Amino acid sequence: MTELVASVKKILEPLSADALEEHLYAIGAERYHNLHPFHHLLHSGALNKGQVQAWALNRYCYQAAIPMKDASLIGRIEDRELRREWLHRVTDHDGTDDDEGGIMRWLILTDGLGLDRDFVISRAGALPATRFAVEAYIRYVREMPLLQAVASSLTELFAPKIHRDRIAGMLQNYDFIDDNLMSYGTRRLNQATSDAEFALTYVRAHAITAEQQQMVVDALLFKMNVLWVQLDALHMAYVEPGMIPPGAFVPDDRRG
Repeated sequence: MTELVASVKKILEPLSADALEEHLYAIGAERYHNLHPFHHLLHSGALNKGQVQAWALNRYCYQAAIPMKDASLIGRIEDRELRREWLHRVTDHDGTDDDEGGIMRWLILTDGLGLDRDFVISRAGALPATRFAVEAYIRYVREMPLLQAVASSLTELFAPKIHRDRIAGMLQNYDFIDDNLMSYGTRRLNQATSDAEFALTYVRAHAITAEQQQMVVDALLFKMNVLWVQLDALHMAYVEPGMIPPGAFVPDDRRG
């Protein structure tokens, strides 16, 4: 690239709340992982079942970490109302007596793809880069200033589109996928929208100075990288050049 794009320029003067929001959306338009080549292959039906299995198994690591990072965030919040608002993010994934939760819905997908549930839950077959990225995200939310910890969730602003594309593309292009297996994405269409609106409102209200607004931008860029690098690792291991690290999941068609 010959020049820096607008979304990566440092904020030197305070922006209005509307301008900050526009800035964040510009980052998503350029950096969200729906743009990654692996997702284009996944949604278009260009992957085989073993490659889809590898994606679902590795993505489980991220899904399982979401309530862990949110619980660690709740433990740092002094404001009761903010804790109450954030709590449902944990139960959305861990479930309640009345709802199985997102993690269990993701396991319905991996079950349907023929993966052993205990193996998936163990994370033993996940790629090293997946595990490192997920662990880095948990540490980030646990250790960074609260504003940045909250802002790292702003990727949810862009999640509904990727869920719609994934649901439609995978149902259309893979005969081993059905509506039941895509129940995680279907439920997140509404959940992610609500969560994103709350986080955006919080950021608009609390990121006032140029320094605070840069913290928000940095948090969003960090989270974009967490999501992107997981797909880099999947593409490198299971598409091209197909270098599966020792100990990672090996699809049936790659076993000699």
